[in-house]
Amino acid sequence: MTAVTGETEDRPGTAPRAETQTDTETETETGTDGAGPAVAAGAGTGKDPGHEDGEQADGQPGADEGRWDDGLIARRAAEPSPEDPAGEPHIPVPGPYAAPLRTRLDALRELVGLSRTRIEGQALEEAGRVLDEAAARQRLSSEHTVVAIAGASGSGKSTLFNALAGVPISETGLRRPTTSAPISLAWSEGAGGLLDRLAIPGRLRRRPLAGGSGDEALQGLVLVDLPDHDSALTAHRDQVDRVLKLVDAVIWVVDPEKYADAALHERYLRPLAGHAEVSFVVLNQIDRLPGEAADQVLDDLRRLLDEDGMAVGEHGEPGATVLALSAVTGEGVADLREMLGRFVQDRTAAARRISADVDAAAKELRRVYVADGHAGLSERARDDFSARLAVAVGATAVGEEAERRWRRSAGRACGTPWLRLWRWFERVRTPGGGLPQPLEPVEEELTARQRVEQAVRVVADEAAHGLPAPWAQAVREAAVRGAEGLPEALDELAVTLGTPNARPPRPAWWPAAVLAQAMMTIVQVCGGLWLVGQIVGVTDPLLIPPVLLMLTGIIGGPLVEWACASAAKGPAHRYGQDAERRLKEAAAACGRARVLDPVAAELLRYREVRDQYVTVSRR
Repeated sequence: MTAVTGETEDRPGTAPRAETQTDTETETETGTDGAGPAVAAGAGTGKDPGHEDGEQADGQPGADEGRWDDGLIARRAAEPSPEDPAGEPHIPVPGPYAAPLRTRLDALRELVGLSRTRIEGQALEEAGRVLDEAAARQRLSSEHTVVAIAGASGSGKSTLFNALAGVPISETGLRRPTTSAPISLAWSEGAGGLLDRLAIPGRLRRRPLAGGSGDEALQGLVLVDLPDHDSALTAHRDQVDRVLKLVDAVIWVVDPEKYADAALHERYLRPLAGHAEVSFVVLNQIDRLPGEAADQVLDDLRRLLDEDGMAVGEHGEPGATVLALSAVTGEGVADLREMLGRFVQDRTAAARRISADVDAAAKELRRVYVADGHAGLSERARDDFSARLAVAVGATAVGEEAERRWRRSAGRACGTPWLRLWRWFERVRTPGGGLPQPLEPVEEELTARQRVEQAVRVVADEAAHGLPAPWAQAVREAAVRGAEGLPEALDELAVTLGTPNARPPRPAWWPAAVLAQAMMTIVQVCGGLWLVGQIVGVTDPLLIPPVLLMLTGIIGGPLVEWACASAAKGPAHRYGQDAERRLKEAAAACGRARVLDPVAAELLRYREVRDQYVTVSRR
């Protein structure tokens, strides 16, 4: 490719540019239909209509000298219409996405909504952008397919753009960067909304023919020539990155020198590997390769794409289209045009692009939604938590104390009066025996706050095990929030249920035992009075009967007391177990309401978003 100052190169597929003269001289351009000189509005000065003198079409001043104007094509694109002031009638033909994609988008929307308070906004940013772009694309024409041509400087993408158009539209040359702003070429009406979305001004929108419909096979195609993705100007690279997120498909143009450029593969092809079905990778300038070198370079390009993770569509399999051509000689251009025609007429590029965007968003979100193992709160963990709270609240000690109280009550009711009198005498005789005994040393707090905190920490770790970091953190925070005030609540339960004021219930045999003990006491008293009467001489001297009565009372009283104590063991034990069970259940209910239920709610929320993620990722 050669260039001479003030001239354009003369090659197939391009039109000669008039020699640059002074600022006030005009340029003439031969129309594409061969009808002779065509002077478009503003063509006499090389400026687009509506721009001041000395202002370049892309907004850069002082670049009108020698600028090529495309005659009738430029005039057609520049003429405003009532429907679209930019010169392109906007005829939206929206089309709903197919059911599978619509389901995935709904699931992604639900996923983002459920996760906003749990996941950092930065992690959901790409998913939100995909949803916004999917909604925006659905509102626009489904009859058009927007295909961008991207490439490095010197790859010949603008030359290929002109070759596909059949007329010279995008400027070519050795000056770098040559293309400074995206230029569009639409083969049919109604693409104004799509071009507005790409922020391509009306002065940079072109048509392939002055008045015809162009290639019938390409009806619905909107071709966009992008600036160089490796341009030295940051603004050009930003434009490339912006447009690549909005188009339906991309034609990547590489040349034999830069096809293995790390910047291309690491910045674009590798991150967009999931978009293989809407990608064309074109090896341009094969006319510069001798013999079988083109096939060798093409094979190496396929190898690099495979390393990038981009599937290559061969033998009918879905994937990127890879082919070799020469935009200068026209070799392979017809094949690319035919492939583009089939691609455009299929009318599924927009949906496939959105589906690939959803795949990419799902892949990026995998780390915050997919657990390492089975996440959840097992029954064992719940029982262990309840057992720890029972220990903290002292349920076992409360049960033992209740059992002792029941047995003491039975002893007081069924014991001999002489034994109770002796015990009273012992208490009175012992110094300080009648005063309340000091309680045994206890922990600083009744329910052992440290034990409660440890129980909460253990159950939170068990529930969060295997969860992605954001959800594990949410589970732990829910447990900590629920644990606030839990020790105090357990203290209140221990006071309420641990020290009951009511007398223990008595079994059915209790009155009979009391009556038997009373009878034994009466027998003893009667026998004693009988003996005293004999000694005094009031009664006849009969020693054996009163002695037998006294022995019966003396031996029978302790026997009744022993029988009652033996019979009281079972009811006392059951009474203690009931007291322990009530306190355990109360402590477990308190812990469940304050800690386990909030943790379970977080786990349920995670299961909901995980199910939505499964729908989004199609796993």
